[in-house]
Parts: sequence; structure tokens; C-alpha cells
Amino acid sequence: MQYLFLVFLLLFSACSVKEYKHTKTKLIIIKSPQIKFADLGFVRSSGTDIELELFMAGKCIKKIAINKLICVDEGCMTRSGFNTEYLSASYPDNLFQHIVLGLPIYDALNLVKNERGFVQKIKNDSVDIKYKVGEKQIFFKDRKNNIIFKIKEVE
Repeated sequence: MQYLFLVFLLLFSACSVKEYKHTKTKLIIIKSPQIKFADLGFVRSSGTDIELELFMAGKCIKKIAINKLICVDEGCMTRSGFNTEYLSASYPDNLFQHIVLGLPIYDALNLVKNERGFVQKIKNDSVDIKYKVGEKQIFFKDRKNNIIFKIKEVE
């Protein structure tokens, strides 16, 4: 019985309520085959744990928590499962987390630093990505998979 409780606790702790150290209001635009959103939202973070809370007309319409698993309103799934269902199966597991945090993607492939951030252009058989990170804005566009992320600081 103790082992069953321990297994249950480990399985569901990834989707448990977290204490986040930083909360910022951002303009968030997400366009993918499964998610279409353009409005204000909260980005909460504590280290590499992240929660996106997406609002429309002042009402929370979706929460996405990123830690060991990615949890959405429908339940938790692996990062690769999230990519397959919501983005593209060809993406690396950490791509969504790195975009939200403004970190380099694809192990910093083709990274060009500039005075305010960096730019990455990645093109292969499965992706055609332009990814720009600046002081107040993150922009990701994949032309092959028709996916756009834009996260902009609200002043």
C-alpha cells in the first residue's frame, strides 16, 4: 500500500500547484494547428518551471504548465507528446520551454548574437525557423509547420 501511494505521488507531482517566483504580464500570440491565441497573459516562472495563463476578455481560457511534463487543461503529457499534439513532432523536447524563457533552441544552432539578444535561422527538411530574442520581445516563426509564437513585454 505504501508503494502504491508513493507511485501515485510521483506520477501526479509534476502537475501539482507550484510556487512561482516571477510573474509578468505579457502580450502572447500563439498560432499553431491546435492553439490560436492573441491577448494578454501571465508568464510565471521559477527557474525552468513555467506557467502560461492565457486570458481573453479578462477570463482565463487556458493554462499551460511546463516542468518535467507539460500540463494543459486536458491533462499532462510528455514534452514530445505535447510537441506531437500541439506543435510539430520534429521539434526537440525542450523547444517550447526555451521559447517561453527566451533561450537558444536546437543547441544554439546558427546563433547570431546582436546588441539586444540573438537571432537563429534553422532550415532543414522538417522546419524553416526564424527565432529572434530581444530585450522586450521573443519571436518564433516556423514556415513549414505554420507555427508562430510572439511574446512581448507589456509596458
